[in-house]
Amino acid sequence: MKKNEELYKFYIDLDRSLFIDNAYSKSCAHCDSALPIECEQTISQPSLVYRMTEYLDLKKTHRVLEIGTGSGYQAAFLSAFAGEVYTVERIAELAESAKQRLQKLGYSNIHYKIGDGSEGWAENSPYDRIIVTAAAGSIPETLLNQLAKGGKLIIPVGIKGRQELLLISKDEFGNLSEENLGAVIFVELKGHYGWKG
Repeated sequence: MKKNEELYKFYIDLDRSLFIDNAYSKSCAHCDSALPIECEQTISQPSLVYRMTEYLDLKKTHRVLEIGTGSGYQAAFLSAFAGEVYTVERIAELAESAKQRLQKLGYSNIHYKIGDGSEGWAENSPYDRIIVTAAAGSIPETLLNQLAKGGKLIIPVGIKGRQELLLISKDEFGNLSEENLGAVIFVELKGHYGWKG
C-alpha cells in the first residue's frame, strides 16, 4: 500500500498525551505501545491506529462508524480524513470524556452514542467504512448489514489475548471478501453480538 503522506504527518504530529488522563499512561504517551486508560480499557499503540486508518482508505465523502470510542484517539484520525464519523461507546464515563476532549480539540464532524457497539448504529446506516476497536469472537452480522456496497470493515477477530486483524470488503453486488492483516491484541467487544467465551 502506498503511504498516505497527509495521514502519516497527522500520525506523527498528533500528541497522544491529549487523549490520556492518568499520570502513568500520560508519561508513556510517546511510546508505541497500548496503554491503560480509565474503566479497565486501553488506548491502542499509535502505529496500529495509523495502520488501521490507512487500510480504511478514507475520503472526505465517507461516513464512518467507529465501534469503541474509548479515549477518542482513533476518532480523531477518522474525523480528520472522513466526512462524518459516528462513534459508539458502551461505557458512559469514557464516552462523555472523549466527547468533551474531541470537541475541545476542534473535531466537529463526530456524532456520539452511548450503547451496545456490537449492534452498530442502524439509524444512520449504511456506512462507507466501519472500524471496530475491540475484539470479537466472530464478525457481527449487524455490522456487515450496516456496511454500504463498496465499503470496508476492519475488525480484530479471535480469542481472548490473541486476534487477527481482518479487513472485510463488500463489492457493488454485496459480496464479501476478507484479508488477514496480522496478529493483534485488543480488549473484548462486549454486547449482544460481542465476544463470547
